[in-house]
Amino acid sequence: MKDMTDLDQYEVGYDIPAKPGMDAADIQTPALVLDLDALERNIKKMGDYAKAHGMRHRVHGKMHKSVDVAKLQEQLGGAVGVCCQKVSEAEVFARGGIKDVLVSNQVRDPAKIDRLARLPKFGARTIVCVDDVANVADLSAGAQKHGTQIECFVEIDCGAGRCGVTTTEAVVEIAKAIEAADGLKFTGIQAYQGAMQHMDSYEDRKAKLDIAIAQVKDAVDGLKAEGIACELVSGGGTGSYYFESNSGVYNELQCGSYAFMDADYGRILDKDGNRIDRGEWENAFFILTSVMSHAKADKAIVDAGLKAQSVDSGLPVIFGRDDVEYIKCSDEHGVVMDKGGVLSVNDKLWLVPGHCDPTANVHDWYVGVRNGKVETVWPVSARGKAY
Repeated sequence: MKDMTDLDQYEVGYDIPAKPGMDAADIQTPALVLDLDALERNIKKMGDYAKAHGMRHRVHGKMHKSVDVAKLQEQLGGAVGVCCQKVSEAEVFARGGIKDVLVSNQVRDPAKIDRLARLPKFGARTIVCVDDVANVADLSAGAQKHGTQIECFVEIDCGAGRCGVTTTEAVVEIAKAIEAADGLKFTGIQAYQGAMQHMDSYEDRKAKLDIAIAQVKDAVDGLKAEGIACELVSGGGTGSYYFESNSGVYNELQCGSYAFMDADYGRILDKDGNRIDRGEWENAFFILTSVMSHAKADKAIVDAGLKAQSVDSGLPVIFGRDDVEYIKCSDEHGVVMDKGGVLSVNDKLWLVPGHCDPTANVHDWYVGVRNGKVETVWPVSARGKAY
């Protein structure tokens, strides 16, 4: 297997889309491109916000699946670590030197629990979510087998309708079981309201979070009444972080997409009614695509189709242009409406994907660009780590 940190062994156009020093115009397409200036500004801005509000920021690794991006978020934004959704994903970050890793999901399969229990051996604080008291004994057995400690968040379903318990009584019951179990430590509460992150209206998002915050406060009070301390209350995303950080209950954020932005998130509105990609955050994440055919006078065909992106949240938007529009795609082709005939074969377009997370997961590399030059090339370290 090739060493992904040694780019000299790779051939541009076969193994890798570009190498440092190349002109951005020569990047092989379709490729994931990061505007490094915009990325760094986003990271610093969120880091400054979290610090000013006394919040820890645990960045969402499932968004970019990149050890290099996570380390940049630690260096420039003061991030304390990452959260992941799968054990294999968490392993990539722990093996890559990230020292505080939360699996913000349930782990029930015995083989996965065994791997989870080994994560602290990589030097990483390891936390996992629990929403069933029956899970506690299995986690404890795994930790004891490997002589490690697994920290636990009790997950509250505060509106997403997926995992998590819904009552304070259930939170207390599970927390007590964790506290009594060898090899485990009760560390706090996971309360991420994912269902409202992409709601366009600021007021609609606030209404959902008001309910969630009240629910979480009840749970924290219930734990306190039983003499159980809650070190961390974790949650908050790009569409809601300002609510959690001013709640007086949460002390850790889990924002992810703010660093890259995508077309779907860009459409949501801030408290002043402005799109969040028009001032709050910048687009830093693109699919660079090339025109490969213009046989039809009013349509340009580009090389970024379904296999280069996820369209679950809608089609990509062409960045910086309103004279052409990406209108549909098939496996290997994208159709761009070009009524004015302004595009030519080999012209390049910068696409803002509809959904950054699954789009990143179909690529092997990020190409970092600054001032028209390729500055860095990073592997999508945890690509395909879905188990």
